Amino acid sequence: MTDIKSLPQVLYVEDNADSRALVRRLLAGQFIVLEAADPLSGIELARDTQPDIVLLDINLPGMTGVDVAIRLRSILPPHTPIVAVTADITDQTRARGLAAGFTGFLNKPIEIDTFEEQIRAFLAGKREVLKDAEAHLRAYQSELVERLETRVRELTDSLQRNTYLQRQNQVIIEALLRRQKLLEAGARVSHAVTSILNLDELLRSTVDIICTEFGFYYSGIFLLSEDGRRLELHAGHGAPGAAMLADGFGLPVDSNSMSGRALLEQKAQIALDVEGEASRFKNPYLPQTRSEMALPLVFKGQSLGVLTVQSAELNAFAEEDITALQSLADQIANAIHNAQLLRQLEAANRELVRSKTFEAIATATGEAIHWVGNKAAPVPGSVRRVREDLLNLLATFHALLPTAEHPLFPIAQSVFEEAALSGVDLPALADALQRKPPKQRLALVSLESILEDLQIIENSAKTILSIKEDLIGPARQRNPRAFSLVEELTRMIENMALPKGVVTTDFAPDLPPIFGDPRQIEQVFNNLVKNAWEAMDGQSDPHIHVTVRRDSNPAFVLTCVRDNGPGIPPEIQEKIWMTFFTTKSGKGGTGLGLSACMEMVRQNEGKIWLESESGKGAAFFVLLPVAK
Repeated sequence: MTDIKSLPQVLYVEDNADSRALVRRLLAGQFIVLEAADPLSGIELARDTQPDIVLLDINLPGMTGVDVAIRLRSILPPHTPIVAVTADITDQTRARGLAAGFTGFLNKPIEIDTFEEQIRAFLAGKREVLKDAEAHLRAYQSELVERLETRVRELTDSLQRNTYLQRQNQVIIEALLRRQKLLEAGARVSHAVTSILNLDELLRSTVDIICTEFGFYYSGIFLLSEDGRRLELHAGHGAPGAAMLADGFGLPVDSNSMSGRALLEQKAQIALDVEGEASRFKNPYLPQTRSEMALPLVFKGQSLGVLTVQSAELNAFAEEDITALQSLADQIANAIHNAQLLRQLEAANRELVRSKTFEAIATATGEAIHWVGNKAAPVPGSVRRVREDLLNLLATFHALLPTAEHPLFPIAQSVFEEAALSGVDLPALADALQRKPPKQRLALVSLESILEDLQIIENSAKTILSIKEDLIGPARQRNPRAFSLVEELTRMIENMALPKGVVTTDFAPDLPPIFGDPRQIEQVFNNLVKNAWEAMDGQSDPHIHVTVRRDSNPAFVLTCVRDNGPGIPPEIQEKIWMTFFTTKSGKGGTGLGLSACMEMVRQNEGKIWLESESGKGAAFFVLLPVAK
């Protein structure tokens, strides 16, 4: 057996994957083939591995093969062959390559039959000799100098352009920093608009953000009164705002104030120096104001109010401020409109919710009735067949027991008399049976058929009765308390009386008590273990593993019920939580167990989910809160 460590190492630097794959196949088994798809990777690989021979393409991205060969000569031993594998076989290319350090050349396309021999020849010492190598090397160095000069000129031009662009960028950056600050403030207000549901809280948060982020002296929000004649202050920043709100501050809707004009004209009003604004309302609560801006709050042409912003500095508002604040005003107007619309819809929504609740109850009741009807459907037919089989059986015994010699005959005689009183003509039924062919008679009087029909009736009854616990579980009066989940699970598993060894457990030590309704939690895990057991019906080595540990969030305990059954296909993993959906309809499944589990876990402030792959079992995870 060949020791792989003794095989020669071949490094092939080639950007074409097909060429690398061909060399790999040709040399496999006789050489260790190392590959690099670009020059820099090839140089690094050569430095790290010190290969016995390097195969190198001439035309590579970023560097020529000649440049790579010169670099490789500086990091590899002098005797290491560097062989060009290329389609460029001109005399000039060959001469320049040999001068740069190539040992020899192999042509593309590769000669498959002789390729390995050619590689071994170079490893054995084969070298191509170049006449006047120094002249070719000088020509290459001259060309290299020209390339470097061209590159230096390009870099110099780039540096000059970059210096100019840097100066321009500095100006742009300063403007962008200011705009970024405005956008951050806008993002905060946008977040508040989407996350704060209470309108008063939203308005208070907005004016505080504006003053904090923009550095303004004061900001306030007026809303139009119901009669449309007055602007009423609903939010104000700082101590002045609190004082004005306490006094019920407001302004008339007229042109004697910037806020009034902004509302009437639906246009921003700006005073960069309030001393020069004759019609401005001089607010005694805000004596330090030097610049002021009033922005209308308008939604689809409807004036809702005004946003006022005031600064203690002259000329405080730049164009970016006006644009950003107007954007904020538009968002605030949208939020105000939504809040007003919500109030208008509340009454209708309450009525709609009540109507939908009754509709949902009716729908669920109808589904339950339909489901129970389907489960009860086999019962009448089975009862009819049992009755027919029983009467045929009585008729048979009536014909076979004509005397009173046996001590049990009085019992049979009593049954025969009851049948006659009920209008059942046993002799006629016996005569009818006698006229049937033998095989048909056996079919009509079959104990197996009677037992089968009785089993159908029993299964249907059990299935219908099993709904009770699944429906009552989520709906029963809850009695939450702190209790040991490990003790509850241990007791539950013992009471289930499954075959020994089917259920194994792994309970982490020192688990804290959880908080919830023990009866509901027990039913959840009873359903999960029962489902796992039924899913492995007919499996040769069924196994259920129950683990309990502290979750990564220390406020919760995580339990997993895992089986080695067939798993749950991805296409139905979402459906299993739906009421009345079941994959065990032929085995008495109600389709209520998992939906009840989800509801009970939710009621106990937990979470339940499934992880499963077809053929690899199923794992149900239940997250429950730790008792505080």
